[in-house]
Amino acid sequence: MPEIVQTVARFGFLVLLWLFVFAAARTVTRDLMAQRRPAPAGGPGGPSQAPPTAPGGGQRPAQAAKWLVVTSGELAGRQFVLTGQPISIGRAPDSTIVIRDDFASNRHARVVPAEGQWVVEDLGSTNGTYLGRARVSRPTPVPLGVPIRIGRSSFELRA
Repeated sequence: MPEIVQTVARFGFLVLLWLFVFAAARTVTRDLMAQRRPAPAGGPGGPSQAPPTAPGGGQRPAQAAKWLVVTSGELAGRQFVLTGQPISIGRAPDSTIVIRDDFASNRHARVVPAEGQWVVEDLGSTNGTYLGRARVSRPTPVPLGVPIRIGRSSFELRA
């Protein structure tokens, strides 16, 4: 094979390799930026929903209302009002928040009110529940805005 053909083939291969690298970097960057977008605010026609297992529970005054907002995962953007009833999270159909995720257990975690604050507790899940970067090993108070991570989904407590 002539030397010029080999040289052109080498440069062509290098160009294709760099195009692949740039396309991969662009995809990763786009995915990371999509995760940073804030969740849409719930309002008329917005994605807010009351937990289905809170029968007849009266809501607190509007200024004291708290929300559990899904910030990433298949339910991203959904908001669940916290009415004073425990919120169960997992793959089981009877969970308050059902997430279809291979990394979540059937009964993965629950968020419960305790002494005027909300507490997250892991229910013996295989892959664990994380509050911020720390694994939850016992009932732990949830500060506003700190992510609760279960599998590929993240949740935040918001006022």
